[in-house]
Amino acid sequence: MSIQKIGIIGAGQMGGGIAQVAAQAGVEVVLVDAQRDWADKGKKRIDGQLEKLVQKGKLSAEDRAAAIARITVADNYGGFEDCDLVVEAATENQELKKKIFSDLDKVVKPGAILASNTSSISITLLGAQTKRPEKVIGMHFMNPVPVMKLVEVIRGLATDDATYQSVLELGRGFGKTMVTAKDIPGFIVNRLLIPFLNEACFALQESLGSIEDIDAGVKLGLNHPMGPFELADLIGLDTCLAISEVLHNELGDDKYRPAPLLRQYVAAGWLGRKSGRGFYKY
Repeated sequence: MSIQKIGIIGAGQMGGGIAQVAAQAGVEVVLVDAQRDWADKGKKRIDGQLEKLVQKGKLSAEDRAAAIARITVADNYGGFEDCDLVVEAATENQELKKKIFSDLDKVVKPGAILASNTSSISITLLGAQTKRPEKVIGMHFMNPVPVMKLVEVIRGLATDDATYQSVLELGRGFGKTMVTAKDIPGFIVNRLLIPFLNEACFALQESLGSIEDIDAGVKLGLNHPMGPFELADLIGLDTCLAISEVLHNELGDDKYRPAPLLRQYVAAGWLGRKSGRGFYKY
């Protein structure tokens, strides 16, 4: 199945990034968020990102105009009726995602693929909310989407080969490297990453080192481009906590339990870059 037009639910950091790479790759995009003005603002942010690429000489003004013209904003899921694929990039909340997939199934054309950008929630579970579980798949993009080359593809129990191959082809057309993960909480990247970030929180909680020292130790000692606290702030501490809770609840192993300090930061509203404060102030 050749995918010519995609829908995206969520015009924030992840959804906007997916829309940008799709539009730059020549794919038509329909953008929807919980409120119309959020989607409009999302498209405006994408235009701003494209303009930065033009200023840096990485994109021509003509290509920028063509890419932004491929993105349209719709008021509701009705705008997805002729899409070949819809990618859900909503908040990492299981009940919300289940409702989205149930609602999408009713309006998207038969045979269209429904994908989730979830970083931890079961694709099999999301597929079970629809009458087309064979057409439901995970496409987990990394943040920031236009920069990061990786996409995890996750097949649910019922996902068929045609859906899998179509998504691989689409992702490669975006210039991404595709890896395939089993439908087990956290998949590959977050199964390894979240315990690492969570352990950094335990280390800080136990005064093993300061935020700056732990970050510097990881960057210089492990050759990571970012320290765990810098990265957690970029991802969003609420997202880190949500994934950690999924790992803990679904796998049932105490090694995945969220650090109390991480819970405190989220309770305080210190969510990272998006709130202006996390482990660092922005």
